[in-house]
Amino acid sequence: MAAAFSTSSAAAAIKNVTVVGGGLMGAGIVQVAAQSGYKVTMVDVSPDSLDKGRKIISSSLARVAKKKHADDQAAQKAFVDKVFDNIATSTDAAAAAASADLVIEAIVENLATKQKLFAALDTAAPAHTIFASNTSSLPIGDIASATKRGDRFGGLHFFNPVPQMKLVEIIRTKDTSDSTFAALTDFTKALSKSPVSCKDTPGFIVNRLLVPYMLEAVRLVERGEATKEDVDLAMKLGAGYPMGPFELMDYVGLDTVKFITDGWYEGGVGLKGEKLVEPSETINELVKNKALGRKSGKGFYDYSK
Repeated sequence: MAAAFSTSSAAAAIKNVTVVGGGLMGAGIVQVAAQSGYKVTMVDVSPDSLDKGRKIISSSLARVAKKKHADDQAAQKAFVDKVFDNIATSTDAAAAAASADLVIEAIVENLATKQKLFAALDTAAPAHTIFASNTSSLPIGDIASATKRGDRFGGLHFFNPVPQMKLVEIIRTKDTSDSTFAALTDFTKALSKSPVSCKDTPGFIVNRLLVPYMLEAVRLVERGEATKEDVDLAMKLGAGYPMGPFELMDYVGLDTVKFITDGWYEGGVGLKGEKLVEPSETINELVKNKALGRKSGKGFYDYSK
């Protein structure tokens, strides 16, 4: 049985969830939904990809179980097993969508790829099924345009790492119905997350503010006004941020920062050519040299040691 819901009938109907994408974000969404009592199918392109997703979930659940049950290993195992009882895996997205009440997409940030996926799922999923994208930078309306269920389509933008981060941005397009928005809100709350609502605007709330902030930090250093180390320390001690902007960019991935910036500057709705999001030559050069941040061992900082 899924977790308790509010009075929204659409929300109450959500019992089976399909998550397409078994990477870090997708696996995290699968985990929190399964922990909350939903039956979840994790979909990816190959058994190897699914195995990697299960390992991500297993490692995360082991930490949660240890925190919940301290030195009781039997209780830890029982907790992990109970969550995995709610998780199925598949390489067939259409088949998984056929029994889903909610489909959440967490695949590569490419509009054409997302549209192709949802167009296929639109014919496979039941009429009542709600579609949601976890995109952080692409317009939800553009993704939804590949389907015939614009009223049952919205954005569910989770943050990394999903099990720890409490925020979920719920994106409502001009076509998203009241019942769909209510269902997504109640689903988010059932995961013990805190939802915020935003219209379908570039970057939504967090990234719309965060990306220009990070770019201005780079420009400040490029102008020779401060070092990246002093900028990071200043924002941590002066503004109370857990990470400075350069540490954060290395954590997010400089390729991801570049992808978002390029997309907004070259064609983002309302942001095309805006100085605020003008691409950084420093970031371009780092990405060109495969210095992508923590995941590559080097970005603005060196993590190889």
